[in-house]
Amino acid sequence: MLLAMVKKPSKGRQKIEIAKILKKNNLQVAFSKRRSGLFKKASELCTLCGANVAIIVFSPGGKVFSFGYPDVKTIVNRFFICKPLPEPNGLHLIEAHRNDSFQELNMQLTQILNQLEAEKKRGEILSQMRRASQNQCWWEAPINELSLLELEQLKVSMEELKKVVVRQGDKLLMEASNPSPFYMINGN
Repeated sequence: MLLAMVKKPSKGRQKIEIAKILKKNNLQVAFSKRRSGLFKKASELCTLCGANVAIIVFSPGGKVFSFGYPDVKTIVNRFFICKPLPEPNGLHLIEAHRNDSFQELNMQLTQILNQLEAEKKRGEILSQMRRASQNQCWWEAPINELSLLELEQLKVSMEELKKVVVRQGDKLLMEASNPSPFYMINGN
């Protein structure tokens, strides 16, 4: 009974060592969580203090993420040009989030549409190549599918091929039986 009442002390929140995460999967999860936490803190800073904030983050995979109040472009321009901003109101934050989402979705849509167009063109080219090869290589079709005209053309072509093969064979036999004097070794 005494054992049931004694609680095992917990370690509570532990401080983690800040060092580069080596496992790629863990790295991506940590990046995602910390990025959303960073953007949340920036949003809170904007809401509570009326601060103008811009954050641009590149993921380990190379994707770009940004947060800005009133929007990233305005803050970056202000940073480089030192141009003061008009007095913001609460709707700018919502509008900035919406604009960033729309921009990202539009970029993804454009990429997908470009890929779709490229695949359609590739499909058309492959279809044209298939049709062209079917028209050019009719002799590769099964013999029982050839028309009378195609069979006659095939017969003539085979006879011509036979003549060429016989001529080439005869030529090779002649060369083998009569070695050329140019190939003599040591002048013999």
